[in-house]
Amino acid sequence: MSTNATMNSTGTSAAFMEAVKHRRSIYGISKQSDISDEKISQIVQDAIKHTPSAFNSQSARIVLLLGANHDKLWDLTTSTLQGVVPADKFEPTQQKMDSFKNGYGTVLFFEDQTVIDGLMSSFPPYAENFPLWSLQSSGMHQFVVWTALENEGFGASLQHYNPLIDEQVKAAWSIADSWKLLAQLPFGKPTSPAGEKEYKPIDERVKIFK
Repeated sequence: MSTNATMNSTGTSAAFMEAVKHRRSIYGISKQSDISDEKISQIVQDAIKHTPSAFNSQSARIVLLLGANHDKLWDLTTSTLQGVVPADKFEPTQQKMDSFKNGYGTVLFFEDQTVIDGLMSSFPPYAENFPLWSLQSSGMHQFVVWTALENEGFGASLQHYNPLIDEQVKAAWSIADSWKLLAQLPFGKPTSPAGEKEYKPIDERVKIFK
């Protein structure tokens, strides 16, 4: 049974865990989509609305890039990396950039530092924790969007070309200075499966006391 069918037929925690298990890093992606742009947008909106944050700060910010804007991001990133990676060693980087650009879209994840700074000022005893909690919340947003997109038939992988591309991204899409870029998620219809993954023994990673 497919993940979608499982989700629709059971409505239980088992269905949720099937979606979690199915999420993997997929690097071979294409400019095809089995769902509408409106559906993709709704996934992003639902994720940012319902994913938790410390003190209900709602500091997460997301930018969804589709079509020419998606291509523009990876052209911009390629140009930036050409100024960092030696020309005679750039081919592997170029191939990687092309693989991301081959996708259907990219989700950019930010955290609004104005919100975090405000919490640090308002709650001094917890001040040093708010930046950490912000990262934890962003990680949850990334996981929710990633898993939801894969559940709709997309492949995706999480990338981190920040801070190299931060200023260019903010200039290209008029992003507020207070938004800190944390991750990029290129996605598209898979053209190749995920690679093999090894798992460390569960009993070394989980302790249960009854």
